[in-house]
Amino acid sequence: MAEAATLFELRGLVTEVASSSAPRRVVDGLSFTLERGKTLCIAGESGSGKSMTALSLMGLLPQPMARVASGSALYKGRDLFGLAPDAMRLIRGREIGMIFQEPMTSLNPVLTIGRQLFEAITANATLSATEVRARALHLLDQVQIPEAARRLTQYPHELSGGMRQRVMIAIALSQKPDILIADEPTTALDVTVQAQILSLIRLLQQETGTAVIMITHDMGVVAEMADHVLVMKDGRQVETGTAGNIFNAPREAYTKALLAAVPRLGAMAGTSLPRRANQPPNSAREVVAVDNLTVRFDLRGGLLRQVNQRVHAVEGISFRLHAGETLALVGESGCGKSTTGRALLNLVPYTGDISVNGTHIAGLRPDQMKPIRRDIQMIFQDPYASLDPRMRVGELVAEPLKIHRLAKGSELTDRVEYLFRRVGLPAEAASRYPHEFSGGQRQRICIARALSLSPKVIVADESVSALDVTIQAQVLELMQDIQNETGIAYLFISHDMAVVEQISHRVAVMYMGRFVEIGTRAQIFENPQHDYTRKLMAAVPVPDPLRHRRGYVPFGGELPSSVHSVRYEPQPAVYRDVGAGHLVAEPAI
Repeated sequence: MAEAATLFELRGLVTEVASSSAPRRVVDGLSFTLERGKTLCIAGESGSGKSMTALSLMGLLPQPMARVASGSALYKGRDLFGLAPDAMRLIRGREIGMIFQEPMTSLNPVLTIGRQLFEAITANATLSATEVRARALHLLDQVQIPEAARRLTQYPHELSGGMRQRVMIAIALSQKPDILIADEPTTALDVTVQAQILSLIRLLQQETGTAVIMITHDMGVVAEMADHVLVMKDGRQVETGTAGNIFNAPREAYTKALLAAVPRLGAMAGTSLPRRANQPPNSAREVVAVDNLTVRFDLRGGLLRQVNQRVHAVEGISFRLHAGETLALVGESGCGKSTTGRALLNLVPYTGDISVNGTHIAGLRPDQMKPIRRDIQMIFQDPYASLDPRMRVGELVAEPLKIHRLAKGSELTDRVEYLFRRVGLPAEAASRYPHEFSGGQRQRICIARALSLSPKVIVADESVSALDVTIQAQVLELMQDIQNETGIAYLFISHDMAVVEQISHRVAVMYMGRFVEIGTRAQIFENPQHDYTRKLMAAVPVPDPLRHRRGYVPFGGELPSSVHSVRYEPQPAVYRDVGAGHLVAEPAI
């Protein structure tokens, strides 16, 4: 690695955003230095100014709403804040790269993945078409995207959230920049791919001396990656120091509270119920029944655009969900978790049988589904894409209540204010638009909207993945309290194994559209039977800089594909019961 030397120096950054009265400081006097080949992790609550700091450094603040009011950002002797737009454009991407927080809104929806990746590769280099394609395929392979050649022809909406994030990482790494700003780079990634991506970033540092500014709320990632840590709150620097000092001897009360809120794998060992649960599920009241659920998507090709292949997204899974129960679906990105959740709301075509509260939903028209949707709601994975940017967030939360005619006038206003307070947002925030909130705050708005109808079932698709650990803890407590009070059931889709251990009654592990293991939380976490489950556990980062992942072996060989010929008919899964309903797929994958 290149010898340590100061590569970048930020001094006294003040970033302001316009408001109805006076400009509001969202970053207030922030300073730090960055050495070549080192990693600075910026941690703090959602809305603390982490992402606004990154956008300020990159010259990407939304104009004229936000601006850098004062400060300097010295990179190779030049102040980035004083550069003309054309000069900054030459630095952006080639010398300072950035992985953005929300891949769906960062990728152009009308351009293919290949077109966007080719553009990044050729931005500052002259290469032949063959060389560009080879480089693009290599980058997609590095970030563990299967069937890289086919992905080049696809559009962002055709990929899962985790795969879109990996595309963003590939674009950011394409120029091997001197500085890489990574804004929540692993938020949408499962633990195995997260481990591979973090290893890839470390390898880039070793090969090129790249310095990394990593913005994250995952303290396990901070412990694994950081040389230095900077803790922010309300736009200000609370504490800074080496990773060892911050984790082992934090000085400030806020830092201590941040670390105390971190979920730790294994913390629930020996307990039968989730944290804060006051009673077991009502096994006599079945709210969702799924039998042999299969979801496949046709792929057309050839001169006549005939169906010649199918994506086998979900393959013959069955499960039950009872009142007051949380069933967690875990597995790698693209394994079929989100598709399963969407099928429960009749949002994708499927075969098999699904019943919600005793009603079979297959073939129902939209008007017939309307009363059922009052009983089952969904928190989508991408909060920004699921919020209408033209509506105020208060209107978005009130909309389900209006559609189902459950409240109006002052009663509606009071209900919306109550929902905002329950998810940790001030009531006055209801008058603002989605773009005025951080990613974590937008996710809280989505949770408030899902709770508005007091449903019997919520499909929570990565519902807390965008939240910092303190707000995450509050939202998980909120979800648990609501479950205790109302008996609501959750299908909890997540890649965060430590969170799953806290909140779940049962866990189903998915791989390539199938369940490979399903059982109680204690069975899965304390006695995993399948090799894939054990590898997922071993890949979880440990929030301690003195410890490293133990037992983790990356998946080797060619990445499997869920795309098969139309003539291919998979064999039904065979399970063995290892005791008390703990089912494991055979043969082992």
